[in-house]
Amino acid sequence: MLIRADQLTSRLGGGLHGPYTVFGDELLLVNEAVDAIRSAAHAAGFRTRESHVAERGFDWDLLLAQSRELSLFGERKVVEVRIPSGKPGREGAQTLVDLAQQLSSDVLLLVVLPRLDAATQKADWFARLVDLGTVARVDTVEPDQLAGWMRARLARHGLLIPAGDRGQACLDLLVARTEGNLLAAHQEVEKLALLLEPGELDAEQIEDLVQGAARYSVFRLGEAILAGDLARLGRMLDGLQGEGVAPVLAHWTLTEEIRAWLRVRQGLDAGQPFASLTRSNRIWGPKEKLLQRAVPRLSLPLVEGLLLRAADCDRAIKGLRPPAIPHEPWSAVRHLALAMAQAVCALPAGSAPGARLVLLAAG
Repeated sequence: MLIRADQLTSRLGGGLHGPYTVFGDELLLVNEAVDAIRSAAHAAGFRTRESHVAERGFDWDLLLAQSRELSLFGERKVVEVRIPSGKPGREGAQTLVDLAQQLSSDVLLLVVLPRLDAATQKADWFARLVDLGTVARVDTVEPDQLAGWMRARLARHGLLIPAGDRGQACLDLLVARTEGNLLAAHQEVEKLALLLEPGELDAEQIEDLVQGAARYSVFRLGEAILAGDLARLGRMLDGLQGEGVAPVLAHWTLTEEIRAWLRVRQGLDAGQPFASLTRSNRIWGPKEKLLQRAVPRLSLPLVEGLLLRAADCDRAIKGLRPPAIPHEPWSAVRHLALAMAQAVCALPAGSAPGARLVLLAAG
């Protein structure tokens, strides 16, 4: 059975239904799911644990043999196999299926995997793990979900977010301080629980107690731009610059975004379906939905104009001082990012035709 990680606790409450598989790239949530399975197994009498990390050259035959050996003291055991690549290979895939099918009731198999692509989730070995036991999918906590996630975590400790603007100010501050770093967000929640009495929080308490631990990825810039979230975009650019990320990397990422928009626009104009274009350009998840909403405003001349602007920004980063572009590298990156955000934002009602291009040209 395939379930979400947040359904795991209730399912474990109904007894063990192994073998277990946990997959996802949120390390904190993966570890919490694994700990929950270990605890349930220990309560059911599985007192020992064998851990294996299946990397290049791993001996799958030895794992199979050891897993079938009983403890000297006859204790039930958990056999835990971590596969960092998510690709067990042909031999590993067959071994996992054999273990899942043939282990005695005194051995519980637990497989831990990273986030898996769609093709891997359709592989025969993975499908067999789903059919034979319980597979828990750990979903990434997206930026727009972080506020709700932190609210729920705080509520576990009796810390409540007030209603209205006061509560929104608390959540905005928590998200701004910890976005992109779920482990830090968890640690800040635990710290607040230790330092504060149960009850309503306020922004001043959070300002005093929560450290700035946000981490940003250049590969999430496109989402902030498509969402038209200028405040978040500014925080991300500040964070990336503060972390010492090279402006050329940020510029390359933005330019790749524009090129993807161009390919999608050209494909739509040629009559191709949006879904196939996003797949071929590796656009999925929240970004796909945001692009679908923005693409009617992304005309071909507008996107081509953004590419020309990206070329000027590239020259600025290299010290060539093109006209109408800030010459300091990070300022040039910001200039391009804001031009892209302006391109996807809705214009005020009553704007004249071509106003978007005029605005961009004046940036």
